Amino acid sequence: MENKKKHVFIIGSKGIPAQYGGFESFVENLTKYRKDKEIQYYVSCIPTKEVYDTMPRTFKYNDANCFYVTPRNIGPAKAVVYDIEALRYCIRYIRKKGLEDVIIYILACRIGPFIGYYKKQLQKLGVTLYVNPDGHEWKRAKWSLPVRKYWKISEKYMVKHADLLICDSKNIEKYIQEDYRKFQPKTTFIAYGSETKQSKLEDQDKKWISWCREKQVKPGKYYLVVGRFVPENNYETMVREFMCSKTDKDFVIITGVEHNKFYQKLKETTHFDKDKRIKFVGTVYDSELLKKIRENAYGYFHGHEVGGTNPSLLEALGSTKLNLLLDVGFNREVGEDGALYWSKEIGNLAKVIEEADKMKEQEILELEKKAKERVEQEYSWDIIVDRYEKVFKR
Repeated sequence: MENKKKHVFIIGSKGIPAQYGGFESFVENLTKYRKDKEIQYYVSCIPTKEVYDTMPRTFKYNDANCFYVTPRNIGPAKAVVYDIEALRYCIRYIRKKGLEDVIIYILACRIGPFIGYYKKQLQKLGVTLYVNPDGHEWKRAKWSLPVRKYWKISEKYMVKHADLLICDSKNIEKYIQEDYRKFQPKTTFIAYGSETKQSKLEDQDKKWISWCREKQVKPGKYYLVVGRFVPENNYETMVREFMCSKTDKDFVIITGVEHNKFYQKLKETTHFDKDKRIKFVGTVYDSELLKKIRENAYGYFHGHEVGGTNPSLLEALGSTKLNLLLDVGFNREVGEDGALYWSKEIGNLAKVIEEADKMKEQEILELEKKAKERVEQEYSWDIIVDRYEKVFKR
């Protein structure tokens, strides 16, 4: 029976069940909303040492065959080692089971310098290699120059050896086609997914009320941002401009900042801690509570300028009435005319915030309608999973 199925091995996420993160949520939803029962998914997962020592090495989740790869605490290179170990596991498993009609789908371009060696083994086994190039990892300010150079070289070799590159942004697909045209890469575009379902939490839910009370946040009286606290997400611009604006609303920032050097530096240079409107409230891992927080924000800031279709942007468009996006190609591609846009020019975002504060309810509802329609028509998980299954089965 096994050989009558299409076997799809997914490497490069931390695994499922998803805790947090774009690739993890993608794999969670791809397996959760599976329609084609002839596709069998296999998902590599990174356990904690405790889980690895006490739990079985394999398990079922969303009907996917999940397997743990040995966790190694070796600093920044651990993601590279993890992907290589997961790939080696897949090759051993495919060989042992004599599987046919197999795809290995690698999320992100971490193992480019090594992929040529493994590609030969995959070809002997008749395995097709798909790659999601992710965003411009080599542009991220959090990496040192040598690491950024590695990511760029790694991307080049992943593009060269992939049988198909699945890009989650049209801008990324265009970049791959233009920058790597000498490899004649085969690409397709399938966006990241989202949904517009409302939170299950009622307005009087204890969890929601106690969160508001603890964080001193009033529904409808705050701007919001959710995401990793890294420079390329333009927190500095958002914080500085918010401090310059005359808004009486709060700026609620959901992110982890423990041991974060960028946070300390920003605090020293902007003195945002003196502005009572700016509230760093930590992380929120409860998806229903996070959705409720998004729904009750007056507006949502999105400052990402590196990467493809960003999950937090889609979640904001599906949940928050008013969205204020950094004006770059990736964000325009997704938001279209369902959002307001700002630039990094001094004074621009502060002006947009003050204009947003003055908007009539009907104007806001009109933008909300356009944003939700955009998500439902182009980015619903139902549509995205259908597109993936067609690509896997062709």
